[in-house]
Amino acid sequence: MQPEAPRAAPAAYNPAPDLLKDRVVLVTGAGDGLGRATALACARHGATVVLLGRTVKKLEAVYDLVAAEGLAKPAIYPLNLAGATWNDYAEMAATLERELGRLDGIVHCAAHFTGFMPLADVGAREWVESLQVNVTAAFSLTRLCLPLLLKRDDASIVFASDPSGRRPKPYRGAYGVAKYALEGMVQAWAEELEIHPGLRINTYDPGPMRTRLRVRGYPGEDLQTLPQADTAVPTLLWLLGAESRGVSGQALTRAG
Repeated sequence: MQPEAPRAAPAAYNPAPDLLKDRVVLVTGAGDGLGRATALACARHGATVVLLGRTVKKLEAVYDLVAAEGLAKPAIYPLNLAGATWNDYAEMAATLERELGRLDGIVHCAAHFTGFMPLADVGAREWVESLQVNVTAAFSLTRLCLPLLLKRDDASIVFASDPSGRRPKPYRGAYGVAKYALEGMVQAWAEELEIHPGLRINTYDPGPMRTRLRVRGYPGEDLQTLPQADTAVPTLLWLLGAESRGVSGQALTRAG
C-alpha cells in the first residue's frame, strides 16, 4: 500500500449525542491537551473512557469532570509510557478485558517532545525516549490490545500525527523521525488488517492547537491566536464512530 496524500477530514462534522454509546475507548495522554479534550468528548458522546497517562492528578481531574456531568464512569490507568515494558502493556490489556469486557477504540494522543533541534544535537536520552513514547509505546499498546479490538464488528485506532511525519523536515529532531516512523507503521498495519473490515486504523494531524506541547516548539508564539484542542476533536469522533467504516490507512488532516 503506497502512502496517500493527507486527506482533509469531513468539514463541520456534527456527531450524534449517542455516537459512542456503549463503546469503550482508550485514550493515551488523557490528562492534558488533545488527549484530555478527546477523552471528555468521547464521554459526552456515550463512551466509557479509559484514561491513560503518566500523571495521576491530571487523570483524576478529567475523571472528576466526567463524573460531575453524570456521564458513564471512566477508568483511570496510570502508566508512564517512557518506561513501560511489554509486560506492562500485556497487563493493561488483560485488565481491560477482565474489568470492561471489550475495547472499541484507541486514540493515541500521548507524545514526547522537548523542542526542535538538529539531529546532530540529539542526545541519547532524548532519542530513546522519543522513539519509546512516540513509536514503541504506540505499537506495543496497540499490538497487545489488538485481540480485543478484533472481537468487535466496528473498531477504530487513531494515532495523532504531525506534518513532519508526512514529509521529513530538518530540525525536527528525534520527534520528527519518530512521527515519520509512526506514519510508515500505520500504513503497513492498515494493509495487513485489510482482511478485518471491522477494524480501521488511521493517523490524524490536528494542526496547531493551544496546548503546552505547542509552547515547547514555538515559545515565542502567542497561544491565544490558536484554537483550543477541543476544536480538533470532531474529526476524531468521526473516526471512532460507525460513519467512518471503510476508511483505513489514511493520513488525515484537520478540515480547514
